[in-house]
Amino acid sequence: GYARASGQVGVVMVTSGPGATNTVTPVRDCMADSTPIVVICGQVPTQAIGTDAFQEAPVNSCLGPVAKHTFLVTDPEKLESTIRTAFEIARTGRPGPVVIDLPKDVQNWSGAFRGEGLLPVPGYRQRLHAARDNLLDDDKCASFFGMLAASKRPLIYAGGGVINGNATGELRALADHFGIPVTTTLMGIGAVDTRRPLSLHMLGMHGLASANYAVEDCDFLIAVGARFDDRVAGVPDKFAPLARHIAQFDIDPSEIDKVKPVDWSHVGVLQQDLRAIYEYGLRHGISTDFSAWHREIASLKETYALNYDRESDLIQPYAVIEAINEITGGDAIISTGVGQHQMWAAQYFDYKHARLWLTSGSMGTMGFGLPAAIGAQFAARDHLVIDVDGDASIRMNLGELETATTYNLPVKVLVLNNYGDGMVRQWQKLFYGGRLSASDKSLRSKDFIKTAQADGFKYAVSMNDKKDLEKTVKERLEFPGPAVMEVI
Repeated sequence: GYARASGQVGVVMVTSGPGATNTVTPVRDCMADSTPIVVICGQVPTQAIGTDAFQEAPVNSCLGPVAKHTFLVTDPEKLESTIRTAFEIARTGRPGPVVIDLPKDVQNWSGAFRGEGLLPVPGYRQRLHAARDNLLDDDKCASFFGMLAASKRPLIYAGGGVINGNATGELRALADHFGIPVTTTLMGIGAVDTRRPLSLHMLGMHGLASANYAVEDCDFLIAVGARFDDRVAGVPDKFAPLARHIAQFDIDPSEIDKVKPVDWSHVGVLQQDLRAIYEYGLRHGISTDFSAWHREIASLKETYALNYDRESDLIQPYAVIEAINEITGGDAIISTGVGQHQMWAAQYFDYKHARLWLTSGSMGTMGFGLPAAIGAQFAARDHLVIDVDGDASIRMNLGELETATTYNLPVKVLVLNNYGDGMVRQWQKLFYGGRLSASDKSLRSKDFIKTAQADGFKYAVSMNDKKDLEKTVKERLEFPGPAVMEVI
């Protein structure tokens, strides 16, 4: 949560054995969503490694397959350069998690601090410099604009790489100047202001119908920091079926042509590449007129706008999010667990900027929301941070309620309680003939309000009456400390 909200490297420190193995899921989560963290974990003394000593775990074997890189420090003289190199690897290129396995005798060692020095890692730096030095030349820019000139319905498909690469300013400049509509993946939310006319918000399985229809209709698809994930592309051969050309920008060469063959691609640093394309267009006076396409986009957004049963006597989850959004105006940091509530938060909130949307995308790890909100609040002390959670997802990391009150972090926790694993239950109804297995929590006796109060929350309310919605939402957001609101 800290890393995603700040763009800096997050740091995790855990004990040996179970502390290290408990980080397998978050390390994989960070790898899958390209989040930069450094994990420093304890290890038994070097002479005891391999003896099944107390709290020994094969950290490299457990975490190596799911991390960007792992280090085992056996020479104390290399400790400082290892730590510095770990941060370099975590934050550069395609960001990711780096693990440092630190034996007890190395921890206890004392030596002079040098203040400089890196490990040689030549292979990594060679790949890094290859991407950094791979600048777009005029011929390649001309080829890109040739495809744009031949297009009547271009569409930018932006992924999490735009956020991770701090390239939102460049993407917005390119899209706005040349009038190219933008749709984003779940991880790319915030790459463009979702309130803008040419923003189609999220596409894919849980995306907006208007965005998916725009992908169906586009004739030139421009993928920027996106990987044609199965939740977006579905059946790759049928994705963007009318596109005569597909272009792809990415920093990771393994993503090019991995899922969907493309006609034009460039591996490099997104920020400098998007700026190069934009400046080439300005220099050569390239102008575009996609007004007919803009009218179609506006029509799609109007025809297939999100909506719900506004006359229902029951509280609709969408209404809760709309009421919060009315106050926050697209400027709150929203973190989520995983499930239906996650998708409702993605769909119904506005996002003016990057790094306002924190969710577990590729792994879909339940329990992500509350601790991520806490990390984000540390990163952005004065920003409003809201954890939108489900009654099943928040159970996974409920102990972190106490962390919020311990540090008096004004995190606002929203529990949308539909008494079950909503998304699992939805799939069981759709695809398994309604045979529910472990997804119905209506017989459980969890009291989230008493739980929050026991952990020191001064504001903890449960609401099940529609007429109290706006008043309670406002009250909770204005409360100066940590607050929990459960909505039935």
